[in-house]
Amino acid sequence: MSALLGWTTPGGALAACTLPVPPAASEKPARPTPPERPACLDAKAGCPGFEAYTFNDAVKAYNAKLPAYRSGAEAYAGKLKAYVDASVAYANCEMKSLQ
Repeated sequence: MSALLGWTTPGGALAACTLPVPPAASEKPARPTPPERPACLDAKAGCPGFEAYTFNDAVKAYNAKLPAYRSGAEAYAGKLKAYVDASVAYANCEMKSLQ
């Protein structure tokens, strides 16, 4: 069966239901990996300066990546919503073709 199914409408014109296409999985953004927490953070004495600064820099770098991830995730979610809406429209079109 083809992706486009047609039928004749009362006026004699051919109508078709368009099969929705999901967004490519490759468009889904990858969540940034949070920095690994050094064990010295839980120690009573805390971390030596070098480790503390290194971890702090890693947290800043991680936080800097979050806005781009959020933007990409929102765009992908929008494409998923459009796919869901198109799927509902397709299902309704197919239901009408059975009437």
